[in-house]
Amino acid sequence: MKGFYRSTYEHNGEKKNMAVTQFEPADARRSFPCWDEPSFKAKFKITLDVPSELVALSNMPVIEEKVNGPLKTVSYQESPIMSTYLVAYVVGLFDYVEDHTSDGIKVRVYCQVGKANQGEFALKVAVRTLELYKDYFAVPYPLPKLDMIAIPDFAAGAMENYGLVTYRETALLYDEQHSAAANKQRVATVVAHELAHQWFGNLVTMEWWTHLWLNEGFATWVSYLATDSIFPEWRIWTQFLDELTDGLRLDGLAESHPIEVEINHAAEIDEIFDAISYRKGASVIRMLQSYLGAECFQRSLASYIKKHAYSNAKTEDLWAALEEGSGEPVTKLMNTWTKQKGYPVVSVKFKDQKLEFEQSQFFSSGSLGDGQWIVPITFCCGSYDKKKSFLLQTKSENYDVKEFASDSNKSAWIKLNVDQTGFYRVKYDEELAARLRYAIENKYLTPTDRFGILDDSFALCMARQLPLTSLLTLMGAYREELDYTVLSNLISITYKVGRIAADARPELMDNINQFFINIFQYSAEKLGWDATQGESHLDSMLRGEILTALAMLGHKETLSEASRRFDAFLKDRNTPLLPPDTRKAAYVAVMQTVTSSNRAGFDSLLKVYRETDLSQEKIRILGSLPSCPDQGIISEVLKFSLSPEVRSQDAMYALAVSKEGREVAWTWFKENWDLILKTYGSGFLITRFVSAVVSPFASFEKVKEVEEFFANRSMPSIARTLKQSLERVNINANWVKSIQAEQNLGEAIQELAYRKY
Repeated sequence: MKGFYRSTYEHNGEKKNMAVTQFEPADARRSFPCWDEPSFKAKFKITLDVPSELVALSNMPVIEEKVNGPLKTVSYQESPIMSTYLVAYVVGLFDYVEDHTSDGIKVRVYCQVGKANQGEFALKVAVRTLELYKDYFAVPYPLPKLDMIAIPDFAAGAMENYGLVTYRETALLYDEQHSAAANKQRVATVVAHELAHQWFGNLVTMEWWTHLWLNEGFATWVSYLATDSIFPEWRIWTQFLDELTDGLRLDGLAESHPIEVEINHAAEIDEIFDAISYRKGASVIRMLQSYLGAECFQRSLASYIKKHAYSNAKTEDLWAALEEGSGEPVTKLMNTWTKQKGYPVVSVKFKDQKLEFEQSQFFSSGSLGDGQWIVPITFCCGSYDKKKSFLLQTKSENYDVKEFASDSNKSAWIKLNVDQTGFYRVKYDEELAARLRYAIENKYLTPTDRFGILDDSFALCMARQLPLTSLLTLMGAYREELDYTVLSNLISITYKVGRIAADARPELMDNINQFFINIFQYSAEKLGWDATQGESHLDSMLRGEILTALAMLGHKETLSEASRRFDAFLKDRNTPLLPPDTRKAAYVAVMQTVTSSNRAGFDSLLKVYRETDLSQEKIRILGSLPSCPDQGIISEVLKFSLSPEVRSQDAMYALAVSKEGREVAWTWFKENWDLILKTYGSGFLITRFVSAVVSPFASFEKVKEVEEFFANRSMPSIARTLKQSLERVNINANWVKSIQAEQNLGEAIQELAYRKY
């Protein structure tokens, strides 16, 4: 799926081809001879000879078409000066929907014939986003048209080619009847991300791949700005915390890399399209914007874009513009975040009416690092009206809080990193932690702060700086949580804790699962299985996640209700009993009870998979199948993932196997390595196989086994991913050891599981 390649699809039962380009990072050279590096910009004048019944698109509008029997020659306007990786052409049979921006830019969404109505939502978002960015960047969209097109076989999520943006179908098409609320949100944020690149990336391009983060981190951050402006009711900035957490998770590894990473070989570029470039990049931009203030940030940005339009820039150029606009030492501050890997954990103690702050480098492994940062610290005491901020520039510092610590305020909560705008973790002493737990139970804190306290505690527990008992006790404080983003993170933490605990103390699992079920009971009962009239987008998203979690935990009522609704769905695909938002939950529930001797549910799901032509539905099913605890079934699911029935970009969804399926997946991976290598070896998707199959293990023996397997199979495109995955296995193994040694864990869990509120 790189260079100029073929994608296939079916139309009226007949197999059709389309021809598509994907040149980023370094594959324009597969299609035409060129200096294929971002700083060599040129104007492009493109002419295509294609079969006369097909549609042929490129970056610029068509100037003429000459039909000559079975072929036609299509010529396009000359492009503005641009980098080779942004050149694009697509040939095939397409339908489209069209609209215009207020200043006359023609916007179209193209897709397979018969799916045009699924492009309407993305079209609306695109028109509004272009108008928004024109104001925000203070520069009009530079081309006469914008086409967006859905491609059935596509390795990335989407690609920002100038004037002709290509997408996976799941990231562009939205079907009112069969897409979930989460799909709608994904379409909006991906469209906003790709259109941000038309300025940040295409008009002003990074000088070299070391500065990739400028493109990706910025587009990720600004896509939230745009989505929030168009859909304020989605509260998307709270959901931005998922990006922050992904960045922190990868950057807590010793095998992480700085935001600005040396790139010496074309094969190394693919591996840096990762959570550091996108998510840490976006998070440090948000941290800086929050520090400088929104208006100053926007003004400086507009002047940066004007100054470097139609040329190239590096990280220092952006800092220079922001420094000039704000008068703040931006370069000095930001170099500590982009030129070194990792981030700090800030420990805070309350002593003699002073807060004592200390920073040290955080590693998920619990080991010590010597990094030091300039940290923008914000904190509140007892109320959000009293917010203080300062830059922590040394290892430690004290802050006098007499005014906060008056008698009436003795037990007030103190929350650091208000709204989680900083890219760091916080470790509170026991007393401060207890006060925060009380503040969570009494709903004094914002969702962002509730999220941060939970996520930091989970990370500290994994790094063995906090006992599991403390983390579980904190999780109990969230039993009346109803915020989508906070609950969504709580759910993913229960999965991870459940897996580790099952390796460490299998005999405690019944009580642990019971405790987790208790935590989710409140919100599950509030939401139920059926949507209510006029409910929020976020409730629709949450319902599916909560029910999926209860199904994974083996909650009997959820499993039986899911199976009743699934049966109704098999009889009538449009039944109101199983709308798109709860389908994944029902599919996962069905797979929990499937076994090699009782496989009806599995076969029914495969039937639904084969009958639907909506990629979002296919992915929902693919992602549910591997949750089955039966090893024989897991083995079939993995085999199915590499069959011609699954598009090669979608096979990854089948790798999220249950803990019972880990060994099966590893054996399958080794047996199919040559095939996986042949299919995926030249792109970035191969890294997904390595991390998905290796990372879930939790034993030192497995590390040796994996190292032995790869000893003579290593290659530059997976080197970093393999090291990161093995580091994760070591972290898990050490965590298991520390949980096994934890005193009184059994009693604590027993108490939590059966506590009456």
